[in-house]
Amino acid sequence: MTMNNARAIADLDRGLILATVDIEAPVAKVFSALTNPADLPKWWGQAGIYQTTSMTADLREGGTWRSEGVGADGVPFSVAGAYTIVEPPHRVEFTWKPDWDEAETLVSFNLKEKDGTTRVTLRHSGFGDNLTSCESHAAGWEMVFGWLNGFATAETSARTAYFLKLYPPRPTFALDLTDAEKRVMKEHGQYWYQGLAAGNVVVFGPVNHPDGAFGLGVVRVKGVDELTAFQENDPAITSGLGFRYEASPMFEAIS
Repeated sequence: MTMNNARAIADLDRGLILATVDIEAPVAKVFSALTNPADLPKWWGQAGIYQTTSMTADLREGGTWRSEGVGADGVPFSVAGAYTIVEPPHRVEFTWKPDWDEAETLVSFNLKEKDGTTRVTLRHSGFGDNLTSCESHAAGWEMVFGWLNGFATAETSARTAYFLKLYPPRPTFALDLTDAEKRVMKEHGQYWYQGLAAGNVVVFGPVNHPDGAFGLGVVRVKGVDELTAFQENDPAITSGLGFRYEASPMFEAIS
């Protein structure tokens, strides 16, 4: 069972909320849960309270976002705003304007990972003398952080870790890449970065070895089919240039 260690405090004198939660999941996974329209509706809400059903987001400074949902009474609602700071996967700040309140406030998330645990710190400011709204949002954030914690840790623990080794076409590959191979390596790196942001990749990078450099990575997947698809869709493999993967399941992945 995931323990909810979320805490939120409303500072009514300053009209702001401070909240924290420690989540046993990679920072990239938590950041994606908070900002990715494909992830957020999966966890933000609960039957009998309210449920977020959709989100759109242009995740860049100046870009806008909007989430929609349904309350326990069946009445639809929406919250929208614009991004003021976007620094994946450690910081995001945006304005917050719910359709049931005329006031616009400011939400800031800071994420820091240490020893496999991500601490999420929230600062929600701009309530002014609207004490009722400030107090209710503080209680709401504590609940939201509990849902986030449950989602991120469940997604992580349900997966098996694999050690992947990517063999290049030749031992001297790192020293004599062609222009075409350089382009493939750039696409390969972007592919793995996407996996990192989605929380499927734990770590990756090139290894300098006396017998020839190779690629190393650790991934978490739900099964062999997902592992196979991840390898087969890698631009290094689809390029047909002679790369090949060797994958080994890990008995235990401690992070």
